[in-house]
Amino acid sequence: MVPVRSSEAGPVRVLLRHSRRWLGARTARWRGSGRDAGMTTAEYAIGTVAACAFAAVLYRVVTSGTVSGAVSELLDRALHAV
Repeated sequence: MVPVRSSEAGPVRVLLRHSRRWLGARTARWRGSGRDAGMTTAEYAIGTVAACAFAAVLYRVVTSGTVSGAVSELLDRALHAV
């Protein structure tokens, strides 16, 4: 093994230090910043549950007797007007 002179080691060390810093920044950005790593998944889950609850309430309202009767009456009037 040949010993490396201090004049030759300088540029190599600078290059290695720069590449480590660059790679570390890229992996940190790819993995997420750390503190909020699971936040997006939780927000999507809450949004999905809220949308399903809203759809269930809307389905109950639309299929109720009052609304169903009103919609069918409206369609009858529209079809007989033509």
